Amino acid sequence: MLGAIIGDIVGSRFEFGPAPEKDFELFTDECSYTDDTICTVAIADAILSGRSYKDALLDWCHRYPAPMGGYGNMFYDWLHEDNPQPKDSFGNGSAMRVSPVGWLFSDWEEVIAEAKKTAEISHNHEEGIKGAQCVAEVICWLRHMRFTKPDVERKVEKFYGYELLSMRDIRKIGAQNHFDATCQETVPMALRCFMDANSFEETIRLAVLCDGDTDTKACIAGSVAEAYYEIPEWMAEKAFSYLPDDILEVLSRFYDRIQSDINK
Repeated sequence: MLGAIIGDIVGSRFEFGPAPEKDFELFTDECSYTDDTICTVAIADAILSGRSYKDALLDWCHRYPAPMGGYGNMFYDWLHEDNPQPKDSFGNGSAMRVSPVGWLFSDWEEVIAEAKKTAEISHNHEEGIKGAQCVAEVICWLRHMRFTKPDVERKVEKFYGYELLSMRDIRKIGAQNHFDATCQETVPMALRCFMDANSFEETIRLAVLCDGDTDTKACIAGSVAEAYYEIPEWMAEKAFSYLPDDILEVLSRFYDRIQSDINK
């Protein structure tokens, strides 16, 4: 979960601008958490508190109505309906918020089912659901089943039909000032960044260098990388400094739960 938040914060200042140089500074005063963090925290809070995903999302997003970059147009409309209904969306919002599911549930069938639930309340298009399920299941594979990277890539292609383009091809797309916020583009790109990286930090850097929807690509890539690599302590501490107390409280409960589950 913290991996997703770090990716969001680092990528936030590049979302609508040109790609940075490779050795860019990760954390600056221009960085902030965005809707990616708020929605991720909402999903974690729902699981930890035993309330519905819909209620938690509405609570947290109304609590933070104007994060850096705002909310996607369709999701914003969903938030402000009297009785919010699914939007048949395949935007990457379903995939960027799902990471707590891959950590807080250990049975892969349960992970798939819960990921679907987190998505379909607002993103009930099959691609929106698939994106969320893929990210959650990859985290589960890495966290609970100790899959290797080649194992993950083969299974992603087999079960989800995603082609993981090379970083060279991804950068060609980015060079065209191409901004695509769909699951079917964002999720494979984020996974490729994880596949090609040799550390958590490198995963985040590669995701930001993809250009386009940088905070969400880095959020998804970071959520997966956390299940495989250790997050450097300095990166964790720096990320904490951007977060308000109520988000830090959910993070604390989340990691207390994971530690408890490990000890069992």
